Amino acid sequence: MDRVPGLALVVSDVDGTLVTTDKRLTPAAVEAVRRLGAAGIGFTVASSRPPVGLRPLVAALDLRLPLGAFNGSTVCGPDLVTLSETLIPEAAARAAAAELGAAGVDLWVFSDGAWFLRDPSAPYVDLEARTLQAEPIVVADLTAPLARAAKIVGVSRDHDRLAAVEASLAAALGPRAAVHRSQAYYLDVTPPGIDKGRFVADLGRRLGIARGRIATLGDAGNDVAMFRESGLAIAMGNADPAVRAAAGAVTDDNDSDGFARAIERFVLGPA
Repeated sequence: MDRVPGLALVVSDVDGTLVTTDKRLTPAAVEAVRRLGAAGIGFTVASSRPPVGLRPLVAALDLRLPLGAFNGSTVCGPDLVTLSETLIPEAAARAAAAELGAAGVDLWVFSDGAWFLRDPSAPYVDLEARTLQAEPIVVADLTAPLARAAKIVGVSRDHDRLAAVEASLAAALGPRAAVHRSQAYYLDVTPPGIDKGRFVADLGRRLGIARGRIATLGDAGNDVAMFRESGLAIAMGNADPAVRAAAGAVTDDNDSDGFARAIERFVLGPA
């Protein structure tokens, strides 16, 4: 596929897409976003991260459009002030926590701008702290944050086991919550009926940009919803086969500057 003309907005996933596996923005990615701005093409992100986890990107990339956090269920400005927020229904949040606990999966709860967990030595806590540039709040009981949960995360080093839990939890919760892995080791539970696709569609309407003039990039199952709301959907080379099949184009992996190469090849053309 060659460059797609007429694009006016690019929306990218973050982890596994815009940043490397060790959570770095490469110089090539920063330059690609700069070139988008110079060409008059808007750029923003839709991520499973909480708003605080998007802060490092705002300054590094000079982001100016609304940002989609928690898979789009919380929308904030570049100043991280919340523009809209939807929470997981409390009964569904408690049911999800019970299911994850019964499966032996570590549990995190994001609530009221904070990250709560029971065991600070559990897998991936250190990685998440570096990614968010924020520390968790350690509590003995997650009852209070579950009452106002924006996102619940099941965490495990056993990726196959977490994939099985994803299927069983989605079946147990049904329409009461959205259930998707954002990474092989993170299983996200977010509010029902709101996903990255809705964020992209709403932003396009707000900016007066037709779906056919929007490009989206992603690597995980939670990115497929935004693929459906864009004229050009680009999957990362590190994406699962099903995600690549849902896209119109595939780029290199996130550790090989796949994001920057996709912007150059499909959106802007060579410098």
